[in-house]
Amino acid sequence: MADTLPYGSWPSPITPESVAQASPRVDGARLVGDEVWWGESVPHEAGRVAVKRRRGDGSVETVLPAPANARSAVHEYGGGAWTASDDGELYYVEKTDQRVYALRPGETARPLTSADDAVRHGGLRWEHGALLAVRETHGSSRVPDRAIVRIPLDGPAEVLAEGSDFLAQPALSPDGRRLAWVAWDHPDMPWDATVLRVVDLETGSVHDVAGGSHRAPLQPVWIADDELLYADDPDGRWNLFRRPLDGDAQPLAPADADTGGGLWVLGTRWFGAADDGRVVAVRTNGADEIVEIAPSGIRPLDVPVVAGAAVDDVRGARVLVSGSDAGGRSGLWLVDLDSGLVDLVTGGAASWGDEWMPTARALSTDGPHGPVHAFAYAPTNPDVAPVAGERPPYVVLVHGGPTSHVGPAPSAKTAFFTSRGIGVLDVNYGGSTGYGRAYRDRLKGQWGVVDVDDVAAAASALAEAGLADPDRLAIAGGSAGGWTVLAAVTRTDVFSAGISRYGVGDARALAEDTHDFEARYLDGLIGPLPEAEAIYVERSPLGRLELFRVPLLILQGSEDRVVPPSQAEAIRDALTAHGVPHAYVLYEGEGHGFRRSETVIDSLERELGFLGAVFGFETPGVPALELD
Repeated sequence: MADTLPYGSWPSPITPESVAQASPRVDGARLVGDEVWWGESVPHEAGRVAVKRRRGDGSVETVLPAPANARSAVHEYGGGAWTASDDGELYYVEKTDQRVYALRPGETARPLTSADDAVRHGGLRWEHGALLAVRETHGSSRVPDRAIVRIPLDGPAEVLAEGSDFLAQPALSPDGRRLAWVAWDHPDMPWDATVLRVVDLETGSVHDVAGGSHRAPLQPVWIADDELLYADDPDGRWNLFRRPLDGDAQPLAPADADTGGGLWVLGTRWFGAADDGRVVAVRTNGADEIVEIAPSGIRPLDVPVVAGAAVDDVRGARVLVSGSDAGGRSGLWLVDLDSGLVDLVTGGAASWGDEWMPTARALSTDGPHGPVHAFAYAPTNPDVAPVAGERPPYVVLVHGGPTSHVGPAPSAKTAFFTSRGIGVLDVNYGGSTGYGRAYRDRLKGQWGVVDVDDVAAAASALAEAGLADPDRLAIAGGSAGGWTVLAAVTRTDVFSAGISRYGVGDARALAEDTHDFEARYLDGLIGPLPEAEAIYVERSPLGRLELFRVPLLILQGSEDRVVPPSQAEAIRDALTAHGVPHAYVLYEGEGHGFRRSETVIDSLERELGFLGAVFGFETPGVPALELD
């Protein structure tokens, strides 16, 4: 018989240590002969990215051993930090110096690019015998020089394309004559307006294939020497289009779903094309699904991915798909399109059983600006029953970005809370991807308003339905999500506590100090400076310190260049001055996002201890958090 205990105090086998080690993140994958290669984060090695391979006999070995770390800093968020040739040579960007190296398994890495602190590389692609990369050169200007280069295995790199503020996703035609890529310029972001360009490498002539105002084409893929497949959103949804260079674009199986998303990192891929004309694509409408598009029709593939899906590689009838399933297990799957066989390459069950994982419940509610979409995870523990008549506390999670998306896959962190009797509500507020351009554009000029109203509406709807305790609603988020946390606890009376991880407190300071990729992001989210300065002041939580009145936990990295510690410390000082209970934790050596396992463990303990202190329940196995 299950024990009866108050919500929040349920004992759980899901420890902070197990969360820190759960489901390492897959960072790209590639088919190399009969082998599968993939990048994988290693939490106990300070989050470094290793590259592993599964041989044809099923054995697994590490191709890129410690201390090497495949991580790019191009566009600050990096991506595409490794690739491999068809004959099994690894090419990777080393985090410590941003140089590109070549490595044969078991041998010593050799540099392919020269040592220069001002130069970064990312978005690596091995295309028809050529190694392509996005190169970023920092100088006296705030805007670095960027180019797409071909990196030979000996000798200097060759510039193939340049002339835009940002370039991404290079693709070389099978005959090697043409290069396609995606470009955009300030103040646009890659989900606002991009251009798909093609250059004839023999003549140097450049022309635009797709894009322009309110269009954001993504991921060009050559399906012939003179024909491209790409994603575009002329009708408000990212769908696939085929276009011969001498003809017009033709839609390929349009749907009320997105094959595309926020191009935050350079390695992201949403579809791939097989040699026989079949296409495998991600389709997102809240949840992700993987489909095969063939002349005979469209069929969903039996891949369990529902969130964070990527089509990493397609070779013949074999496809590599990564993402998370409905049980929260992240992994990499090998799919055979002919036989239908789906093989889990890496990932799988956590150290605790599936019975501890909550199930996502899709929720939609009407907010002041239109429908709001979210996923709710109820408290889930097979060994405990709640006290009769008690409603559970909930943590409302606000994703970063803010142009991002969460799918219906509970993370290990979500299960950490739900297994203890604390519900989790994951909100895709207006501005999120996965629901079309109109939903994404809802945040235009309204950051700090629409996001706040939407998370408050979703939380209130959950409480009004009797599923949550309206007096024990907390809100938590990092980066842009932290901005919404800070705004929500000052602008609404819905939340009784807040947890801000490296949250933005001063929008003006962010606009002035942030890196180039996001330097003009706030033009669209709030307005251009200096014309909109009064709005920046009014929206920024640091501009209304007297409104902080509910307990806050503030978690911050000491080396955060996006949101420096000074912003968190100003909020801490205001809370102290106004006598508001709070805790402030500065993690030495961490930046904008926590990667070290010891930081993940400590921050989880503090978040749970904070909720227990504020909402009045015991936290077995986790020390109580003392608030200042």
